[in-house]
Amino acid sequence: MTYLLSSLVNGLVFGLLLFMVSAGLTLIFGMMGVLNFAHSSLYMLGAYLGYSIGRWTGFWPALLLAPLAVALLGAFIERFMLRRVHQHGHAQELLLTFGLALIIHEAIKLLYGPYPVEYTIPTELAHTAFNVNGLNFPLYRLFIGAVAVSMFGSLFLLMKYTRVGLIVRAALSQPLMVESLGHNVGFVFLLVFAIGAALAGLAGAVAGAFYPTGPNMAEDLGSIVFVVVVVGGLGSLEGALIASLAIGLLTTLTVGLDGTLAGALGPLGLSRWATSIGGPFTITLSSLTGSLPFLIMLVVLLVRPAGLMGERA
Repeated sequence: MTYLLSSLVNGLVFGLLLFMVSAGLTLIFGMMGVLNFAHSSLYMLGAYLGYSIGRWTGFWPALLLAPLAVALLGAFIERFMLRRVHQHGHAQELLLTFGLALIIHEAIKLLYGPYPVEYTIPTELAHTAFNVNGLNFPLYRLFIGAVAVSMFGSLFLLMKYTRVGLIVRAALSQPLMVESLGHNVGFVFLLVFAIGAALAGLAGAVAGAFYPTGPNMAEDLGSIVFVVVVVGGLGSLEGALIASLAIGLLTTLTVGLDGTLAGALGPLGLSRWATSIGGPFTITLSSLTGSLPFLIMLVVLLVRPAGLMGERA
């Protein structure tokens, strides 16, 4: 019971963290059609900036300044880099952002070294929220969840019920019509990219104090975030939230399970036979945890190529 409760709590927090990172990519990749391979690097940059700024200003001002700095960098990338190659297609965008990811990764290692930094939780949040069956639930986990839920609510209201959201959605589908109405489509795209980068920076600044802030943190989440966007449906915030929670819970629940297919065949009297064959019959569920998100993506693409909440063509 304790393991199940612990796994559910950890999986929920991990899923909300995935949503915080994937929310920005949902805007950029799903709504602009830009393959931003450097998105997880912006998440890492937000964590390191939160750590650096926080040493001078404290945790809370850094939580505002770090995403703002990442947003400015995102605006620069869109205006002076991506806009030059956007007309040439996705391949050039992918190569450009892949190069940016490598540059950010190497710059982090040059400035901070190859080891994690001591980015700590603020004292006012370094407490236990509650205790269930001897399991302590850190208050900072609640803070991560609150930030993720607030992020979802703010984006949902902004995109669905405000004039800004209406202009953004119209600019993505009918740019010529929006330009004819007097709106600057280029600025709209720059704004969307900057907001997406800021969301990644905020996720890094929040998560970096709880999870290790190191030069490999972008690689740990980079590919999974793309899986979340594809599984949820391109451009769908609701789908990204559902996919993030599902992947977070499933991966956390299976990481501690050592069951095998051979063991499952025990009631049929085939366990010894399956064990003698080996191969897939003796692979533990925990060893499949890393590939589980990609398996989920494969199944979803086969059943519903548009994703869980994506619009059908």
